[in-house]
Amino acid sequence: MSTSAIGEAVAADRGTYSFSGIRTSVRWAWPAVTVVVALIAAWQLYVQISGIRPQVLPSPARVVVQGWAQRDAIAENAAATLQVTLVGFAVSLALAWLLAIAVDFSPWLRRAFVPLFVVSQTLPIIAIAPLLIIWFGFGLLPKILVIALATFFPMAIGLIEGFAAADREARSLLAGMGASRWQQFRYVRLPSSLPRFFTSLRIGITYAVVGAIFAEYAGASAGLGIYMSQQKNSFRTDLVLAAVAVTAAISVILFVATFVVERLVAPWARGGSGGLHG
Repeated sequence: MSTSAIGEAVAADRGTYSFSGIRTSVRWAWPAVTVVVALIAAWQLYVQISGIRPQVLPSPARVVVQGWAQRDAIAENAAATLQVTLVGFAVSLALAWLLAIAVDFSPWLRRAFVPLFVVSQTLPIIAIAPLLIIWFGFGLLPKILVIALATFFPMAIGLIEGFAAADREARSLLAGMGASRWQQFRYVRLPSSLPRFFTSLRIGITYAVVGAIFAEYAGASAGLGIYMSQQKNSFRTDLVLAAVAVTAAISVILFVATFVVERLVAPWARGGSGGLHG
């Protein structure tokens, strides 16, 4: 077969795969979309029939109209929240990897740190956030700490359990061939941990947005959290709900982005991580 024919066959196969992926995504998403549309329609109908005041419950149409009218302010605050979320999550992610690797190489560190990881999840973020603001001010640091507290545990535990679940026969084979501890980690333990890691990453990224909002509620100069607090105090329920919708959209986008990263970094892990289409 000629090179051009092979190229055409590969291109056709990619096109078929892409189209199949789109169809699968649509088939997976339409039940959720249908439920959301039905709930919004019921909400709109209830507001129209009941005549409830918009300060108590605005209609979805009002939320959209008023949110669009305030789009510049909402977009500016959304950008601040997204920046805090990404920076805080990046710090949490780096710490999770460093400590999980250290724990994997040292049984003593496992016994020392894993209980502390568990204890960190017993701290009520809603109570800790204001204290961090008092201690560290209104800058970036307290928000990073809140996000780290909210997201570190699932990622670290996912990595630790993923490293420990590596195939023993493969490890024994490499050890018998004279592979070092680091080589066993690189070629067996690390790849085998990625499915669990990406599952925990999806949990962590949604917690990161929530953590950022909590931190901004406690005290900030910009962000969707402080924006919602200000609008709540002004009885602008419509703008509060508009900001909530933007927050939800950010969470969904970041959640979906983890699947893109997984496909690029570890395409073999998709079958074992319970992806979107599972």
